[in-house]
Amino acid sequence: MNKKYHLFDVYGIELEYMLVNQSDLKIVPIVDALLTKKHGKLTSDISNGKIAWSNELVAHVIELKTNGPTKDLNGLATLFHKNIIEINALLKPLQAELLPSAAHPFMNPKTETQLWKHSYSEVYELYNRIFNCKNHGWSNVQSVHINLPFFDDKEFEVLHAAIRIILPLIPGLSASSPILEGKKTSFKDTRLEYYKTNQKEIPEMTGCVIPERVFTKQEYYTTIFEPIKKAIKPFDTHNILDHHFLNSRGAIARFDRNAIEIRLVDIQECPKADIAICALIIETLKILVSNKLSTLAEQKRWTEEDLFCILNNAIKHGETAVIKNLDYLKVFNIENATSIKNVWKHLYALAKPNIDTSHYNTIETILKEGTLATRIEHALGKNTSETNILRVYKSLANALENNILFLE
Repeated sequence: MNKKYHLFDVYGIELEYMLVNQSDLKIVPIVDALLTKKHGKLTSDISNGKIAWSNELVAHVIELKTNGPTKDLNGLATLFHKNIIEINALLKPLQAELLPSAAHPFMNPKTETQLWKHSYSEVYELYNRIFNCKNHGWSNVQSVHINLPFFDDKEFEVLHAAIRIILPLIPGLSASSPILEGKKTSFKDTRLEYYKTNQKEIPEMTGCVIPERVFTKQEYYTTIFEPIKKAIKPFDTHNILDHHFLNSRGAIARFDRNAIEIRLVDIQECPKADIAICALIIETLKILVSNKLSTLAEQKRWTEEDLFCILNNAIKHGETAVIKNLDYLKVFNIENATSIKNVWKHLYALAKPNIDTSHYNTIETILKEGTLATRIEHALGKNTSETNILRVYKSLANALENNILFLE
C-alpha cells in the first residue's frame, strides 16, 4: 500500500492453496507450470483483474490475493472463487487441482518438499540453509493474511493494540489443521503449533508470536526490527533479506506500505468461509478500536507472554479452549470463564449489525458446528486410514471448487 489509507478504509486479503494430484491428492510441485499456462511464459506474479496470483516458498503452493487494496470486502468470496475455478480448469489437463485447509494431511516434507527455483529463489535458498525448510513449519502451511492500513503513529497505536488483543482468539474461529502425516495430531491448529518453533534457530524472528507492546514506528524498529537485523547478519552475508519479511510474528507491521498483516488465520475450505471469518475479525477490531468494550490503556497493558498463554491453549483446543483469565475476558465485557466459541458468539452478536448479511449463515454455521478442524475430525471419526482421509479431503477439494461449507 504505497498510498496511505486511514483505518479500515481498504483491505488486502491473501489466500494460499496447495496443488495436488486429482486421484491420490499427493502434492505436485507444478506452480511454475500453472503460471506458465496462464501467462504464456514463466512469471512469478500474474495480475488477473482484481485478483493476483503468485508463487510461494515451496513449488506446490500458490497465493491468490487482492490486486492492491480494495474497499469491497463482501465481493471477494465470489472473485476468489472465480479464480479458483479458472486455476482448476488450467490444472485439469495436468491431472491436478487445488486443495484447501492449512496443512496437507499426509505430506512427508523431508522427501516431498521442493522449493521455488525461479525468481527470488536466492532468498528461499538462504532461508533453507538457515532453517531447513523441509519440515511442516515451512513447507506444509497454508494461511489467510489480512492486511489493514494505518495512516500514522496514532492509528498504528490503536490498531496494533486491538490486533494484539484479538490474536489469541483466532484459532478458535479458523483452526483447520488437525491431521499431519496421516494421524490426528491432538492440535486443532497444528499449523500454528509448528509456526511457534519453525524459526527457533533465530528466535528474534517469531518472538512470542504475539507481538511486543510497541505502539509507535520508532519503538517497533528499536524493539523488533533491530534485534532481527542483528541476529540475521551472520547468516545473511550478502544483505538480501528484508526485515519486513523476516518478522514472523502472528501480526507484523509493514511500514513499507503502512499496514499491519494478521497471519494467524488458517485457510478454510472455500473463500466464502475465509471472507466471512475476515469480516468477523475486522468488525471485532473496529469495536475494539472504538473503545466500546475497553479503553486503549486496558488493551495496551497486555504483555505478549500473557496473551501467548491464551493463544497456546487455543492452538491445542480451538473453539473449545476455556479462557479462565477474567482480566482478559473483561476486555470484551465478559464476566465469567468461558470457551473461545462463546467469546466469538458474544463478539458476533455485537458485530452482526455491521457485517454484510451475505456472511451471516457462514459465520453462524462455524459458531454452531465448530471450526473446520473440528468438522474434519468429526468426519474422520476414529478411522484415520489413508482411504478415509482421502475421502474427507476429496470432499474439501469439492467444497473449494463449489464454494460451499464442508459439513458431513
